[in-house]
Amino acid sequence: MKVFIENESRVAFDFKDMDRVIRKAVKTVMEDKKIPMELDVNVLLTVPSAIRSINREMRGIDSVTDVLSFPYFEYSKPGKFPGKPEDGEEQILGDIVLCASKVKEQAKKYGHSQKRELAFLIVHSMLHLIGYDHIDPDDAVLMQKEEKRFMELLKINR
Repeated sequence: MKVFIENESRVAFDFKDMDRVIRKAVKTVMEDKKIPMELDVNVLLTVPSAIRSINREMRGIDSVTDVLSFPYFEYSKPGKFPGKPEDGEEQILGDIVLCASKVKEQAKKYGHSQKRELAFLIVHSMLHLIGYDHIDPDDAVLMQKEEKRFMELLKINR
Protein backbone atom coordinates (compact mmCIF):
# COMPACT_ATOMS: atom_id res chain seq x y z
CA MET A 1 0.00 0.00 0.00
CA LYS A 2 1.23 3.41 -0.91
CA VAL A 3 -0.41 6.63 0.15
CA PHE A 4 0.44 9.47 -2.21
CA ILE A 5 -0.04 12.82 -0.49
CA GLU A 6 0.01 16.12 -2.33
CA ASN A 7 -0.49 19.32 -0.36
CA GLU A 8 -1.22 22.23 -2.68
CA SER A 9 -3.01 24.16 0.06
CA ARG A 10 -0.05 25.71 1.89
CA VAL A 11 -2.20 25.56 5.06
CA ALA A 12 -0.16 25.11 8.21
CA PHE A 13 -1.68 22.85 10.83
CA ASP A 14 -0.93 23.14 14.55
CA PHE A 15 0.75 19.71 14.55
CA LYS A 16 3.79 18.50 12.63
CA ASP A 17 3.02 14.91 11.61
CA MET A 18 0.34 15.42 8.95
CA ASP A 19 1.67 12.74 6.60
CA ARG A 20 1.92 10.20 9.42
CA VAL A 21 -1.66 10.90 10.58
CA ILE A 22 -2.98 10.43 7.05
CA ARG A 23 -0.99 7.24 6.41
CA LYS A 24 -1.95 5.72 9.76
CA ALA A 25 -5.67 6.41 9.22
CA VAL A 26 -5.56 4.89 5.71
CA LYS A 27 -3.60 1.84 6.88
CA THR A 28 -5.85 1.23 9.89
CA VAL A 29 -8.99 1.11 7.73
CA MET A 30 -7.36 -1.06 5.06
CA GLU A 31 -5.96 -3.58 7.54
CA ASP A 32 -9.17 -3.78 9.57
CA LYS A 33 -11.36 -4.26 6.51
CA LYS A 34 -8.88 -6.64 4.86
CA ILE A 35 -8.56 -4.49 1.76
CA PRO A 36 -5.76 -5.75 -0.52
CA MET A 37 -2.65 -3.94 0.64
CA GLU A 38 -1.28 -3.61 -2.90
CA LEU A 39 -3.88 -0.92 -3.58
CA ASP A 40 -2.79 2.70 -3.36
CA VAL A 41 -4.64 5.76 -2.12
CA ASN A 42 -4.16 9.29 -3.44
CA VAL A 43 -4.74 12.19 -1.05
CA LEU A 44 -4.86 15.79 -2.23
CA LEU A 45 -5.07 18.64 0.26
CA THR A 46 -6.35 21.67 -1.58
CA VAL A 47 -7.91 25.11 -1.30
CA PRO A 48 -11.62 26.04 -1.12
CA SER A 49 -11.86 27.26 -4.73
CA ALA A 50 -10.38 24.02 -6.07
CA ILE A 51 -12.59 21.67 -4.03
CA ARG A 52 -15.63 23.78 -4.96
CA SER A 53 -14.75 23.39 -8.63
CA ILE A 54 -14.30 19.62 -8.27
CA ASN A 55 -17.55 19.35 -6.30
CA ARG A 56 -19.41 21.29 -9.01
CA GLU A 57 -17.87 19.28 -11.85
CA MET A 58 -18.19 15.81 -10.30
CA ARG A 59 -21.34 16.10 -8.19
CA GLY A 60 -23.20 19.10 -9.61
CA ILE A 61 -23.00 20.87 -6.22
CA ASP A 62 -21.58 24.40 -6.44
CA SER A 63 -20.20 24.77 -2.93
CA VAL A 64 -17.09 24.24 -0.86
CA THR A 65 -17.04 20.95 1.04
CA ASP A 66 -14.63 19.41 3.52
CA VAL A 67 -13.77 16.20 1.68
CA LEU A 68 -14.59 14.34 -1.51
CA SER A 69 -14.03 10.63 -2.12
CA PHE A 70 -13.65 8.92 -5.47
CA PRO A 71 -13.61 5.12 -5.19
CA TYR A 72 -12.22 3.03 -8.03
CA PHE A 73 -14.33 -0.04 -7.17
CA GLU A 74 -18.03 -0.78 -6.72
CA TYR A 75 -19.17 -2.69 -3.66
CA SER A 76 -22.20 -4.90 -3.17
CA LYS A 77 -21.81 -4.57 0.58
CA PRO A 78 -19.93 -1.83 2.50
CA GLY A 79 -16.44 -2.92 3.50
CA LYS A 80 -16.59 -6.15 1.50
CA PHE A 81 -13.91 -5.80 -1.16
CA PRO A 82 -15.20 -7.15 -4.49
CA GLY A 83 -12.11 -9.30 -5.12
CA LYS A 84 -8.40 -9.12 -5.74
CA PRO A 85 -7.42 -6.61 -8.43
CA GLU A 86 -6.52 -8.31 -11.69
CA ASP A 87 -3.04 -7.91 -13.14
CA GLY A 88 -3.01 -4.84 -15.34
CA GLU A 89 -5.97 -3.23 -13.54
CA GLU A 90 -5.56 0.04 -11.74
CA GLN A 91 -3.89 -0.65 -8.43
CA ILE A 92 -5.65 2.29 -6.79
CA LEU A 93 -8.35 2.03 -4.13
CA GLY A 94 -9.40 5.62 -4.76
CA ASP A 95 -8.79 9.33 -4.43
CA ILE A 96 -9.41 11.63 -1.49
CA VAL A 97 -9.62 15.40 -1.99
CA LEU A 98 -9.60 17.34 1.25
CA CYS A 99 -10.02 21.07 1.84
CA ALA A 100 -7.20 21.87 4.28
CA SER A 101 -8.73 25.12 5.54
CA LYS A 102 -11.94 23.22 6.37
CA VAL A 103 -9.90 20.97 8.67
CA LYS A 104 -8.88 24.00 10.72
CA GLU A 105 -12.34 25.58 10.57
CA GLN A 106 -14.20 22.42 11.61
CA ALA A 107 -11.74 21.55 14.38
CA LYS A 108 -12.46 24.94 15.93
CA LYS A 109 -16.22 24.63 15.32
CA TYR A 110 -16.44 21.16 16.91
CA GLY A 111 -14.00 21.94 19.73
CA HIS A 112 -11.33 19.37 19.03
CA SER A 113 -7.81 19.29 17.60
CA GLN A 114 -6.89 19.80 13.97
CA LYS A 115 -5.13 16.43 14.13
CA ARG A 116 -8.39 14.75 15.16
CA GLU A 117 -10.35 16.50 12.41
CA LEU A 118 -7.82 15.48 9.76
CA ALA A 119 -7.84 11.85 10.95
CA PHE A 120 -11.64 11.82 11.07
CA LEU A 121 -12.00 13.18 7.53
CA ILE A 122 -9.51 10.62 6.21
CA VAL A 123 -11.36 7.79 8.00
CA HIS A 124 -14.69 9.14 6.70
CA SER A 125 -13.34 9.28 3.16
CA MET A 126 -11.71 5.84 3.40
CA LEU A 127 -15.09 4.41 4.40
CA HIS A 128 -16.56 5.97 1.25
CA LEU A 129 -13.73 4.41 -0.78
CA ILE A 130 -14.75 0.97 0.49
CA GLY A 131 -18.48 1.28 -0.13
CA TYR A 132 -19.96 3.01 2.92
CA ASP A 133 -22.36 5.90 2.49
CA HIS A 134 -24.64 8.10 4.59
CA ILE A 135 -27.47 9.02 2.25
CA ASP A 136 -29.94 6.50 3.72
CA PRO A 137 -30.48 6.93 7.51
CA ASP A 138 -29.68 3.27 8.25
CA ASP A 139 -26.46 3.50 6.22
CA ALA A 140 -25.57 6.73 8.03
CA VAL A 141 -25.89 5.01 11.41
CA LEU A 142 -23.64 2.17 10.23
CA MET A 143 -21.07 4.59 8.84
CA GLN A 144 -21.04 6.71 12.02
CA LYS A 145 -20.53 3.57 14.09
CA GLU A 146 -17.52 2.64 11.96
CA GLU A 147 -16.11 6.19 12.12
CA LYS A 148 -16.31 6.11 15.91
CA ARG A 149 -14.69 2.67 16.07
CA PHE A 150 -11.81 3.74 13.84
CA MET A 151 -11.19 6.92 15.80
CA GLU A 152 -10.97 4.77 18.93
CA LEU A 153 -8.54 2.41 17.18
CA LEU A 154 -6.42 5.42 16.21
CA LYS A 155 -6.65 6.69 19.81
CA ILE A 156 -7.45 10.20 18.61
CA ASN A 157 -10.33 11.30 20.75
CA ARG A 158 -12.19 14.57 21.12
